[in-house]
Amino acid sequence: MRVRILIVEDEKDLAENIKKGLTEEGFAVDIAPDGEEGKYMIESEPYDLVILDLMLPKLDGMSLCNEIRGDGIKVPILMLTAKSEVGNKIEGLNSGADDYLTKPFDFTELKARLHALLRRGSTNELPILEINDLKLNPSKHEAFRNETKLELTPKEFSILELLLKNKEKVVTRTQILEHVWDYNFESMSNLVDVLIGTLRKKVDTKGQKKLIHTVYGIGFKISVANEKP
Repeated sequence: MRVRILIVEDEKDLAENIKKGLTEEGFAVDIAPDGEEGKYMIESEPYDLVILDLMLPKLDGMSLCNEIRGDGIKVPILMLTAKSEVGNKIEGLNSGADDYLTKPFDFTELKARLHALLRRGSTNELPILEINDLKLNPSKHEAFRNETKLELTPKEFSILELLLKNKEKVVTRTQILEHVWDYNFESMSNLVDVLIGTLRKKVDTKGQKKLIHTVYGIGFKISVANEKP
Protein backbone atom coordinates (compact mmCIF):
# COMPACT_ATOMS: atom_id res chain seq x y z
CA MET A 1 0.00 0.00 0.00
CA ARG A 2 1.02 3.59 -0.39
CA VAL A 3 3.17 5.00 2.42
CA ARG A 4 1.21 7.49 4.56
CA ILE A 5 3.03 10.42 6.15
CA LEU A 6 1.75 13.03 8.62
CA ILE A 7 3.34 16.49 8.74
CA VAL A 8 2.75 18.27 12.07
CA GLU A 9 3.83 21.82 11.25
CA ASP A 10 2.29 25.23 11.96
CA GLU A 11 4.20 27.06 9.20
CA LYS A 12 1.58 26.67 6.47
CA ASP A 13 3.82 27.41 3.47
CA LEU A 14 6.53 25.04 4.67
CA ALA A 15 4.04 22.26 5.37
CA GLU A 16 2.42 22.67 1.94
CA ASN A 17 5.79 22.68 0.18
CA ILE A 18 6.88 19.50 1.96
CA LYS A 19 3.54 17.89 1.14
CA LYS A 20 3.82 18.84 -2.53
CA GLY A 21 7.31 17.38 -2.80
CA LEU A 22 6.44 14.15 -1.01
CA THR A 23 3.21 13.70 -2.97
CA GLU A 24 5.20 13.93 -6.19
CA GLU A 25 7.43 11.19 -4.80
CA GLY A 26 4.41 8.90 -4.43
CA PHE A 27 3.58 9.33 -0.73
CA ALA A 28 0.12 10.01 0.70
CA VAL A 29 0.50 13.07 2.94
CA ASP A 30 -1.70 14.77 5.56
CA ILE A 31 -1.03 17.95 7.53
CA ALA A 32 -1.82 18.85 11.15
CA PRO A 33 -1.37 22.58 12.01
CA ASP A 34 -0.80 22.13 15.76
CA GLY A 35 0.26 19.57 18.34
CA GLU A 36 -3.21 18.67 19.59
CA GLU A 37 -4.51 18.00 16.08
CA GLY A 38 -1.35 16.05 15.34
CA LYS A 39 -1.82 13.85 18.40
CA TYR A 40 -5.45 13.17 17.45
CA MET A 41 -4.50 12.20 13.89
CA ILE A 42 -1.61 9.98 15.00
CA GLU A 43 -3.96 8.16 17.38
CA SER A 44 -6.67 7.88 14.69
CA GLU A 45 -4.71 6.94 11.54
CA PRO A 46 -2.09 4.21 10.90
CA TYR A 47 0.70 6.49 9.61
CA ASP A 48 3.99 5.01 8.45
CA LEU A 49 6.01 8.09 9.46
CA VAL A 50 5.53 11.48 11.17
CA ILE A 51 7.40 14.71 10.38
CA LEU A 52 7.11 16.68 13.63
CA ASP A 53 8.03 20.32 14.22
CA LEU A 54 9.47 21.14 17.64
CA MET A 55 7.78 24.54 18.15
CA LEU A 56 4.03 24.03 17.81
CA PRO A 57 0.93 25.78 19.18
CA LYS A 58 -1.33 24.04 21.74
CA LEU A 59 1.08 21.13 22.28
CA ASP A 60 4.79 21.40 21.45
CA GLY A 61 6.60 18.71 19.49
CA MET A 62 8.66 17.48 22.43
CA SER A 63 5.57 16.96 24.59
CA LEU A 64 3.66 15.36 21.72
CA CYS A 65 6.52 12.95 21.09
CA ASN A 66 6.68 12.01 24.77
CA GLU A 67 2.91 11.46 24.96
CA ILE A 68 2.56 9.20 21.92
CA ARG A 69 5.59 7.16 22.96
CA GLY A 70 4.03 6.85 26.40
CA ASP A 71 0.91 5.52 24.70
CA GLY A 72 2.98 2.82 22.98
CA ILE A 73 2.78 4.30 19.48
CA LYS A 74 6.00 3.36 17.68
CA VAL A 75 5.59 5.24 14.38
CA PRO A 76 8.97 6.60 13.15
CA ILE A 77 9.33 10.34 13.91
CA LEU A 78 11.56 12.86 12.14
CA MET A 79 11.73 16.02 14.26
CA LEU A 80 12.17 19.48 12.68
CA THR A 81 13.35 22.61 14.43
CA ALA A 82 14.88 25.99 13.74
CA LYS A 83 17.17 25.46 16.74
CA SER A 84 20.58 24.01 15.96
CA GLU A 85 22.07 23.57 19.42
CA VAL A 86 23.32 20.08 20.22
CA GLY A 87 21.38 20.07 23.48
CA ASN A 88 18.05 20.49 21.68
CA LYS A 89 18.87 17.63 19.33
CA ILE A 90 19.71 15.33 22.22
CA GLU A 91 16.55 16.35 24.07
CA GLY A 92 14.46 15.67 20.97
CA LEU A 93 15.97 12.22 20.46
CA ASN A 94 15.54 11.42 24.15
CA SER A 95 11.84 12.29 23.89
CA GLY A 96 11.41 9.46 21.39
CA ALA A 97 12.20 11.01 17.99
CA ASP A 98 14.09 8.73 15.59
CA ASP A 99 15.95 11.45 13.70
CA TYR A 100 16.44 15.21 13.76
CA LEU A 101 16.66 17.80 10.98
CA THR A 102 17.44 21.48 11.47
CA LYS A 103 15.69 24.22 9.48
CA PRO A 104 16.40 25.40 6.86
CA PHE A 105 17.05 22.10 5.10
CA ASP A 106 17.35 20.80 1.56
CA PHE A 107 14.41 18.68 0.37
CA THR A 108 16.76 15.99 -0.96
CA GLU A 109 18.17 15.58 2.55
CA LEU A 110 14.66 15.36 4.03
CA LYS A 111 13.75 12.71 1.47
CA ALA A 112 16.91 10.70 2.21
CA ARG A 113 16.21 10.82 5.97
CA LEU A 114 12.62 9.65 5.41
CA HIS A 115 13.66 6.70 3.26
CA ALA A 116 16.27 5.70 5.84
CA LEU A 117 13.66 5.79 8.62
CA LEU A 118 11.17 3.81 6.57
CA ARG A 119 13.78 1.14 5.82
CA ARG A 120 14.79 1.04 9.47
CA GLY A 121 11.17 0.68 10.56
CA SER A 122 10.64 -2.35 8.34
CA THR A 123 12.06 -5.49 9.94
CA ASN A 124 11.17 -7.73 7.00
CA GLU A 125 11.58 -7.22 3.26
CA LEU A 126 8.17 -7.07 1.61
CA PRO A 127 7.24 -10.13 -0.47
CA ILE A 128 7.41 -10.09 -4.26
CA LEU A 129 3.95 -9.73 -5.83
CA GLU A 130 3.37 -11.57 -9.09
CA ILE A 131 0.87 -12.93 -11.57
CA ASN A 132 1.73 -14.70 -14.80
CA ASP A 133 4.97 -13.06 -16.04
CA LEU A 134 4.38 -9.79 -14.16
CA LYS A 135 6.42 -9.22 -10.98
CA LEU A 136 6.49 -6.29 -8.56
CA ASN A 137 9.06 -5.73 -5.80
CA PRO A 138 7.62 -3.28 -3.22
CA SER A 139 10.89 -2.99 -1.29
CA LYS A 140 12.93 -1.96 -4.34
CA HIS A 141 10.00 -0.12 -5.99
CA GLU A 142 10.50 -2.07 -9.23
CA ALA A 143 8.12 -3.89 -11.59
CA PHE A 144 8.91 -6.24 -14.47
CA ARG A 145 6.89 -7.84 -17.26
CA ASN A 146 8.60 -10.83 -18.82
CA GLU A 147 11.93 -9.63 -17.30
CA THR A 148 11.53 -6.17 -18.90
CA LYS A 149 11.52 -3.36 -16.32
CA LEU A 150 8.39 -1.19 -16.39
CA GLU A 151 8.94 2.57 -16.10
CA LEU A 152 6.03 3.49 -13.83
CA THR A 153 5.13 6.77 -12.18
CA PRO A 154 4.67 6.63 -8.37
CA LYS A 155 0.88 6.58 -8.69
CA GLU A 156 0.93 3.90 -11.41
CA PHE A 157 3.18 1.79 -9.19
CA SER A 158 0.80 2.24 -6.22
CA ILE A 159 -2.22 1.21 -8.29
CA LEU A 160 -0.42 -1.84 -9.69
CA GLU A 161 0.69 -2.83 -6.18
CA LEU A 162 -2.90 -2.59 -4.92
CA LEU A 163 -4.22 -4.67 -7.82
CA LEU A 164 -1.57 -7.35 -7.28
CA LYS A 165 -2.28 -7.54 -3.56
CA ASN A 166 -5.88 -8.28 -4.56
CA LYS A 167 -5.19 -10.38 -7.67
CA GLU A 168 -8.21 -12.12 -9.15
CA LYS A 169 -10.41 -9.82 -7.03
CA VAL A 170 -12.24 -6.64 -8.03
CA VAL A 171 -10.78 -3.39 -6.68
CA THR A 172 -13.24 -0.50 -6.71
CA ARG A 173 -12.42 3.07 -7.73
CA THR A 174 -13.10 4.13 -4.13
CA GLN A 175 -10.52 1.63 -2.84
CA ILE A 176 -7.96 2.99 -5.30
CA LEU A 177 -8.68 6.57 -4.24
CA GLU A 178 -8.33 5.70 -0.56
CA HIS A 179 -5.02 3.89 -0.98
CA VAL A 180 -3.32 5.93 -3.70
CA TRP A 181 -4.37 9.43 -2.65
CA ASP A 182 -4.87 10.93 0.80
CA TYR A 183 -8.39 10.93 2.23
CA ASN A 184 -9.07 14.56 1.26
CA PHE A 185 -8.79 13.77 -2.47
CA GLU A 186 -11.83 14.68 -4.56
CA SER A 187 -13.57 11.36 -5.14
CA MET A 188 -15.41 12.53 -8.27
CA SER A 189 -12.16 12.82 -10.22
CA ASN A 190 -11.67 10.64 -13.30
CA LEU A 191 -7.94 10.34 -12.60
CA VAL A 192 -8.31 6.68 -11.64
CA ASP A 193 -9.55 5.80 -15.14
CA VAL A 194 -6.86 7.93 -16.75
CA LEU A 195 -4.08 6.28 -14.73
CA ILE A 196 -5.48 2.79 -15.32
CA GLY A 197 -5.31 3.62 -19.02
CA THR A 198 -1.65 4.65 -18.90
CA LEU A 199 -0.81 1.67 -16.66
CA ARG A 200 -2.43 -0.72 -19.15
CA LYS A 201 -0.28 0.65 -21.98
CA LYS A 202 2.84 -0.22 -19.99
CA VAL A 203 1.73 -3.58 -18.55
CA ASP A 204 -0.40 -5.05 -21.33
CA THR A 205 1.71 -4.31 -24.39
CA LYS A 206 0.97 -5.77 -27.82
CA GLY A 207 1.48 -9.51 -28.03
CA GLN A 208 1.28 -10.07 -24.26
CA LYS A 209 -1.57 -11.66 -22.33
CA LYS A 210 -3.96 -9.01 -21.05
CA LEU A 211 -3.84 -8.86 -17.25
CA ILE A 212 -5.64 -5.64 -16.24
CA HIS A 213 -9.38 -5.91 -16.72
CA THR A 214 -12.27 -3.49 -16.29
CA VAL A 215 -15.27 -4.69 -14.29
CA TYR A 216 -17.83 -2.28 -15.65
CA GLY A 217 -19.71 -0.22 -13.10
CA ILE A 218 -17.51 -1.47 -10.25
CA GLY A 219 -13.77 -1.09 -10.81
CA PHE A 220 -10.79 -3.12 -12.00
CA LYS A 221 -8.96 -6.37 -11.37
CA ILE A 222 -5.72 -8.04 -12.36
CA SER A 223 -6.35 -11.57 -13.54
CA VAL A 224 -5.05 -14.27 -15.89
CA ALA A 225 -8.63 -15.04 -16.95
CA ASN A 226 -9.80 -13.74 -20.30
CA GLU A 227 -12.18 -10.78 -20.30
CA LYS A 228 -15.78 -11.61 -20.99
CA PRO A 229 -17.09 -10.02 -24.19
